[in-house]
Amino acid sequence: MPQYMLLIYNPADAREPTPEQLQEIGSRYDAYTQTLVDAGVLVGGDALERLDTATTVRERDGQTQFTDGPFAETKEFLAGYYLLNCPDLDTALDHASRLPAVGFGGSVEVRPVWDRTGPMAAGRQQVAQA
Repeated sequence: MPQYMLLIYNPADAREPTPEQLQEIGSRYDAYTQTLVDAGVLVGGDALERLDTATTVRERDGQTQFTDGPFAETKEFLAGYYLLNCPDLDTALDHASRLPAVGFGGSVEVRPVWDRTGPMAAGRQQVAQA
């Protein structure tokens, strides 16, 4: 069955939630996650730590560089993800539309996970060997 990654983005300029708001948000995510379990589509998922805990790794002129923080300044930051088994994109989008982040001013990017056994795998293999 195809897999879809739901990438959860929150606004970078959002204020820190109060303890009461965090409890409400946590309850909504717990309930949402349970709906995914009940639907039999949840493979995995988790929240990510704050942006200031990130380290970016890149190579420049043959040297590996480590930089504290995210790669670039953005208006949104990656806050977490869910990985789902869904029969099609429409089902994944339906689940994504109910993510609590959407109601809190965030957004959700839905992307299919590359199926290395599917029709595109042979084409990508040929490109890699060229």
